[in-house]
Amino acid sequence: MSEATITLDDRNEAVQLYGSRDQYLRAIRDALGVRFIARGETLQIEGDDIQVGRAERVFTELRLMLRRQGKLTPSDVQTVIDIIQRGGELEGPNNLAIKDGKEGSRVVRPRTDGQVRYVRAMQENDLTLCVGPAGTGKTYLAVGMAVNMLRQGLVKKIVLVRPAVEAGERLGFLPGDIVAKVNPYLRPLFDALHDMLDPDAVKRYMENDIIEIVPLAYMRGRTLNQAVIILDEGQNTTVPQMKMFLTRMGNGSKIIVTGDVTQVDLPKQIRSGLTDAAHRLSDIERVAVIYLNEHDIVRHPLVQRVLQAYEDDKPRRKKE
Repeated sequence: MSEATITLDDRNEAVQLYGSRDQYLRAIRDALGVRFIARGETLQIEGDDIQVGRAERVFTELRLMLRRQGKLTPSDVQTVIDIIQRGGELEGPNNLAIKDGKEGSRVVRPRTDGQVRYVRAMQENDLTLCVGPAGTGKTYLAVGMAVNMLRQGLVKKIVLVRPAVEAGERLGFLPGDIVAKVNPYLRPLFDALHDMLDPDAVKRYMENDIIEIVPLAYMRGRTLNQAVIILDEGQNTTVPQMKMFLTRMGNGSKIIVTGDVTQVDLPKQIRSGLTDAAHRLSDIERVAVIYLNEHDIVRHPLVQRVLQAYEDDKPRRKKE
């Protein structure tokens, strides 16, 4: 028999975490086989070592989601429970099998609970917005999902899009054709593609227009059917640009937008289209908004500490 105590920030957080009439608390209790004793802002968990540990992880994830989203839904709670119940063994339907044209296949596996939520959201929704810091796998997993669906015949093409904010969308100053002009802005997407597919396959797909490279400025007026459309660096779109992009979705298509709202390159007076869309669309059916954080960083361990150092150095708001 083991026990653990969680101290919540305030009564409002407790109400949100427990759900209406404690429905979330009951769902967690029944799924994990633990016992809860709630007293004000303190929650005591009792049960065997493994189950108590899992219950703590569930509440850690839910508290992070609550801080990011401002609310929780029954679907959020059930998704987190399902992930934690596997004890960190991220196997089965959340993996993305990438056939490489040779013997066998490569499997792209989400490596954190947040990444599992992200992959599941892409699988279950037509539009997924993923917000998170550098190194959390936003772009890599989006490309993995696109290649996975293409290989399964679920879509006919992959469209890679990115705003060219640094060049002011003036791509004509760069040498070469349209692919060469936008190439510098799409390197993270290309890197992911070449990591998953043979270079000859990537070249062949691009020559046959199965993989298409499009600057955001060239998306107006198009309707894309049976495609996975990925917008990278979505935080650098304006609200009108984001609206234009999202309405390009045709039948049988899936849109994935990724971005880091702490790295907006737009003028300060212009609202980020990604921030606006995440707020505006969060309650629409078949739309998912996923927030990743420093716990989902899968690059060199030093990256997490670098980001934290910059976060700690931000000026704190004075209390009024």
